[in-house]
Amino acid sequence: MAATGVTGGSPPPAQAGQAAYAVELRGITKRFPGVVANRDIELRVRRGEVHAIVGENGAGKSTLMKTLYGMHRPDEGAILLDGREVHFRSPADAIAAGIGMVHQHFMLADNFTVLENIVLGSEPTRGFRLDRTEGRRRIVEISERYSLDLDPDELVENLGVGARQRVEIAKVLYRGATVLILDEPTAVLVPHEVDELFGNLAELTREGLTVIFISHKLDEVRRVANAITVIRRGTTVGVADPRTTTVKQLAEMMVGSELPSPETRSSTVRDEPVLVLRGLTVHTREGGRSSTTSASPSGPARWSGSPGSRATARPSSSTRSWVCVRSSPARCASTADARATAGTTARRTSPAGAPGPGARPVWASSRRTGTARASCSTRRSGRTGSSATRPSRPRRRASSSTARRLAPTPSGS
Repeated sequence: MAATGVTGGSPPPAQAGQAAYAVELRGITKRFPGVVANRDIELRVRRGEVHAIVGENGAGKSTLMKTLYGMHRPDEGAILLDGREVHFRSPADAIAAGIGMVHQHFMLADNFTVLENIVLGSEPTRGFRLDRTEGRRRIVEISERYSLDLDPDELVENLGVGARQRVEIAKVLYRGATVLILDEPTAVLVPHEVDELFGNLAELTREGLTVIFISHKLDEVRRVANAITVIRRGTTVGVADPRTTTVKQLAEMMVGSELPSPETRSSTVRDEPVLVLRGLTVHTREGGRSSTTSASPSGPARWSGSPGSRATARPSSSTRSWVCVRSSPARCASTADARATAGTTARRTSPAGAPGPGARPVWASSRRTGTARASCSTRRSGRTGSSATRPSRPRRRASSSTARRLAPTPSGS
């Protein structure tokens, strides 16, 4: 990929007279049954820097680091530390060579103290007993030197995620690691804990330690790393300078193609209001209690009243006149005018011949004139204030003569 600060292929080897790389991987290949996890990987990390390895999920980042840590043995290739080739048969060999790894999922015992977790497996002894005084002294020294802020006597179960990660870092430092591998260290951290971690990494590199930082969070990588190696589908595709490489360029190296441009859609919000209510009030009388719905420019329409009533209002599409629907067991009332004008109250009066109690009135304003008309469908209810819905009409059963006419004629008759 041609871009500023980005180079394809393998990083250049150390020149004559130049200090050897702290970590160098040459042509690392690792196969598992049915899959090649790493293929001809090239990686070169300088002493005292934070070197990031980025790639998509499943690109082979963690497998490569487990190979460097001695958890896997490479099928092909060579591992060099400070210019000399090494062969690891187990993580113990890598630890003895100065490599430590902080896994994405912490490996701590919650019911142990910080001291007991750190020294576990490398306990200082006096005679045949654990020398807690010596262990505490070394842990306090490491904590103060690298600003880890750890209390050796605190139970791990009482620590937060960020403090637990610092305990893991102290574990590898306690064993004399000069190269730290951090596998997705920010995946479980909140933003302020990420800031604290980056401060700790700055302290480590100032002391001459080397950090290999595995992540797919490109903004964080550009913020903390001194150099970046990109892995795609198990192989190295290039190196980048975070100071001159954009997130978009890194992402394109990771996926191997240009990123699609996000689709831009015009907003459906219009400046012209579709519905405006101002000072509209509707009064009804039901069961001795009045119910009122009102609207004002300060807010949406509000309804208050007895539980058995319902009122809704909606504008007609052509003239924006009001269509009001009132469902109530009270007496059906009609009106001569129900125009929805600001500050106007629509009063309902009962004309001659109005249906009795239990009717369901429907008020609808004319689209052209705004004059209200009322149509009522009778619905009887045994209880005053009932909000029961209209019962469905029973299906009429066919008479016996109709059934005989509709019955099929036997084929033999």
